[in-house]
Amino acid sequence: MTYQHFPKVELHTHLEGSAPPDFIRSLAREKNIDLSRIFNDDGGYIFRDFAHFLKVYEAACEPLQTPQDFYRLTKAVLEEFASHGVVYAETFVSPDFCGGGDVVKWRDYLAAMEQAADEMSGTITLKAIATIIRHAGPEQAKRTARCAVETQNGFLTGFGLAGAEMMHRPGDFAYSFDMAREAGMHLTAHAGEWGGPDMVQETLDLLKVERVGHGVNAVTDPDLVARLAEEGITLEVCPGSNIVLRAIDRWEDHPIQTLREAGVPVTVSTDDPPFFHTTMTAEYDSLARVFGYGDDDFRALNETAIAAAFCDDATKKAVRARLEKA
Repeated sequence: MTYQHFPKVELHTHLEGSAPPDFIRSLAREKNIDLSRIFNDDGGYIFRDFAHFLKVYEAACEPLQTPQDFYRLTKAVLEEFASHGVVYAETFVSPDFCGGGDVVKWRDYLAAMEQAADEMSGTITLKAIATIIRHAGPEQAKRTARCAVETQNGFLTGFGLAGAEMMHRPGDFAYSFDMAREAGMHLTAHAGEWGGPDMVQETLDLLKVERVGHGVNAVTDPDLVARLAEEGITLEVCPGSNIVLRAIDRWEDHPIQTLREAGVPVTVSTDDPPFFHTTMTAEYDSLARVFGYGDDDFRALNETAIAAAFCDDATKKAVRARLEKA
């Protein structure tokens, strides 16, 4: 049995990291950019470890140079997501890759992505989260925050933090998160994928986020797990990503079920699906195989996700209507 056509909600994806390899290769050829080094013989992305993954990711972004490129990228990604039953998705997008943090340029890129999303809205709903690239540093983060607060709308609804988790501490980005919070934006941040529970704790205390990206290492601290459950902090868990990057050794060792049983709100996402050889279908099928999840479990995961989604109540109502078909 496969869950390909089961309606799904996905909260943790990176737009550039979701680019089909064929799309990036084609775009690179159009622009005479040689990216052969980032692909294996089968045409997929190739990397050694997390540090190398970040370099390959940034290389794959090189052909993405104009708003039109991001329009085409968004359409290609949404078509792929929809083919796996995703009816609502949120994606991280960075002004760093879209105009270098210049607000005027960023507006054009954002408008192109929103246009593509609007054209696909009959099949799948997309919202965007403007995202700091952590390893670019706190000063660049402030430019990202300015881009976010000056362009937030019904499409760009959230603000986040991604990148190399072990570079800088959460508090280094507090100014940027304060800007976004005061502007009324929803907040999330990657933490606890490579860092320990202390990184999650500091992210909650200093950035005051509503959701945590990954967060799986929180499981080693019972008090933190209890706090996540009590405060209703949703974890955007990406099991396939964790395993491919060796943050967790095996599917059988993944703490997603332990966290669920402890009352922590947990969702399932793909992160950067073509990089990690996954899809939402593969994530659901693996959860069914390893943990015995069935339709009721997936309905519960979807309800947790849409409840935590960074969209308005009218959008949530419309998405729930699509989910009821499962």
